[in-house]
Amino acid sequence: MSAAEGPLVVGVDSSTQSTKVLVVDVATGRVVAAGQAPHTVSSGAGRESDPRQWWDALCAALRQCGEAAHEAAAVSIAGQQHGLVALDAHGEPVRPALLWNDVRSAPQARRLVQELGGPKVWAERTGSVPGTSFTVTKWAWLTEHEPEAARATAAVRLPHDYLTGRLTGLGTTDRGDASGTGWWAAASEAYDEEILAHVGLDPALLPRVVRPGEVAGTVRDHPDLPFSKGTLVAPGTGDNAAAALGLGLRPGTPVLSLGTSGTVYAVSRHRPADPSGTVAGFADARGDWLPLACTLNCTLAVDRVAALLGLDREAVEPGTTVTLLPYLDGERTPNLPNASGLIHGLRHDTTPGQLLQAAYDGAVHALLGALDLVLDQDADRTTPLLLIGGGARGTAWQQTVRRLSGRPVQVPEAKELVALGAAAQAAGLLTGEDPAAVARRWRTADGPVLEPVERDEATLARISGVLSDAAALLERDTRTG
Repeated sequence: MSAAEGPLVVGVDSSTQSTKVLVVDVATGRVVAAGQAPHTVSSGAGRESDPRQWWDALCAALRQCGEAAHEAAAVSIAGQQHGLVALDAHGEPVRPALLWNDVRSAPQARRLVQELGGPKVWAERTGSVPGTSFTVTKWAWLTEHEPEAARATAAVRLPHDYLTGRLTGLGTTDRGDASGTGWWAAASEAYDEEILAHVGLDPALLPRVVRPGEVAGTVRDHPDLPFSKGTLVAPGTGDNAAAALGLGLRPGTPVLSLGTSGTVYAVSRHRPADPSGTVAGFADARGDWLPLACTLNCTLAVDRVAALLGLDREAVEPGTTVTLLPYLDGERTPNLPNASGLIHGLRHDTTPGQLLQAAYDGAVHALLGALDLVLDQDADRTTPLLLIGGGARGTAWQQTVRRLSGRPVQVPEAKELVALGAAAQAAGLLTGEDPAAVARRWRTADGPVLEPVERDEATLARISGVLSDAAALLERDTRTG
């Protein structure tokens, strides 16, 4: 055994751009091996990936872990949410997966909300008002634009389901990821057959929803994988639910995640239902709920602005009165799927560094605007905001979040929290513990706390004003002229 105190588990984070693997000691939380491999996403009007790339990346990342992966007793897959994976009768992709940030299904989203009772009915029924990210809208788009592909589909999976199924040979998902489809009823925690019938999707094509703590299956004999045959496979979950596990999150603690997308969320004991559509009423991977708001444009969009300006991402300058809404890929929060980036207030004396700071401000404004809706009414507003994701260690991101939130900000030292959450879920299969309690035992949320500063109300008000005044312009699709 690899100088570990307890058994080893594998946690996987299959994200938009790459797959990361951690081999973790259950007793201590120590990462004993790690691997990573990239995959590609199409550019243009859609955002698509070949699911087989995810499998190849998983195999490559596991090989980098060496003997430690072979010694693992359990594995769990966390993955990007919402993506539509359509498989044929042989388990092969019918077409590339439609990813969460593919906004082509905006017309279908609007139509579905109207046809099935409006936003309030959807929120009460599924926990969320479906936008372009949700899988149900992508299936509606597929049946309308590629009916032959829809007819050839023998199984519909989410990204993490696809990888778990490749491991076990079984069709399974979990409540956390299922709650982001738009066809899972939050009250009954079962597939909503009326919604499925409305979009022409046979429930038999969907995976079984595995309960928290249940074994999803065991690893088949795979020549490409280092696992021993019979290694336990946990249910897995979506990436945000996995990060919540990885932080050992308790109800009322807010999280702001800075990645390709930006998210704010918190664990709640109460089933959420926001008819405005700002908050998605997701389930978590344990049995509670994970109200969450998501933006499409976060670190990638700000980095793109920095590149256009020829600046390092940290080269921000204070004192700006310019407003930059970095909605480069359309936007989900606010719900503006056709939007493009917008600059207002540009002057001769505006510096490139000030323009870059405005991009940070615009990205963070959208997330903080949803924070109060995510938190329960009785949540303590002085609780530190946990800052995670690829941007969390960036000084410009940290200072922008502090200035615009007015809250203390804690930056966990643990990296790869999605993969750690998956590892904690796998560990729970072996020890019988709550995966969040496993993560707390591993002290994954420990890290420095940045003291609060006075909230920059003037900047928040300015951005809100520009957003309101420019609403009609932002709704226009510039790609079609």
